[in-house]
Amino acid sequence: MAGRDELPDTLKRSPKKAQRTWIAAHDSAVETYGEGERAHRTAFAALKHSFEKVGDRWEAKKERGPSDPQAASGGLDPTGESFGGVDVLGHTRQELYDRARSLGIKGASRLKKTELAREIAKKQR
Repeated sequence: MAGRDELPDTLKRSPKKAQRTWIAAHDSAVETYGEGERAHRTAFAALKHSFEKVGDRWEAKKERGPSDPQAASGGLDPTGESFGGVDVLGHTRQELYDRARSLGIKGASRLKKTELAREIAKKQR
């Protein structure tokens, strides 16, 4: 099935460029791996290099690149934690803290950068 027909709701609320990125990566992955979860994971991995999840949509990042330790490790066996589309590597702790406060996350002032990203990702699900 074409990526356009399988576009997740969060991407339907996102900029057209984010939609095109996901669709192109998804369709290419389907040709390579076949339809299914792997094609979706591949499409989201490609999307996360240029966009990050903010609330219920994807927004362009300031700088292109991996968003978390798992994406940065790359390769066939990526290691490290993923943070549900939150750009941990592209933001300072203060920026994540400000975002956590705006989402109403309690105890944000005591959390480390990765903990803030984890809580933001939970809130955005």
